[in-house]
Amino acid sequence: MIEFLQAVPAQPQPGFMQQYSFLIMIGLMVLVFWLLMWRPEAKRRKQMQTFREGLKKGDKIITAGGIYGVVKEVKETTLLIEVDGNVTLRVDKNMVVADTSDLQPQK
Repeated sequence: MIEFLQAVPAQPQPGFMQQYSFLIMIGLMVLVFWLLMWRPEAKRRKQMQTFREGLKKGDKIITAGGIYGVVKEVKETTLLIEVDGNVTLRVDKNMVVADTSDLQPQK
């Protein structure tokens, strides 16, 4: 009887969910991160690239530095924009962030 009381009870074998729950949780976290962060950012980046490739002479734009201008010349990687009167600037296409037609007039 004493041997029976001193015997170590057999440990139950962990089931499938106990063995792989950590990996499943990590996989779900990566999936949520992809849905909330990577996917929308990739979509926004693609829209900006399409917008920049579609720029043409006469478009009104805003640069990343906040300079408003009108496109006078389009090259492969740069734009020549007229800022005011006879003032022109050459800027990189990647620095164009918006079209002024997207803005609502201020009252």
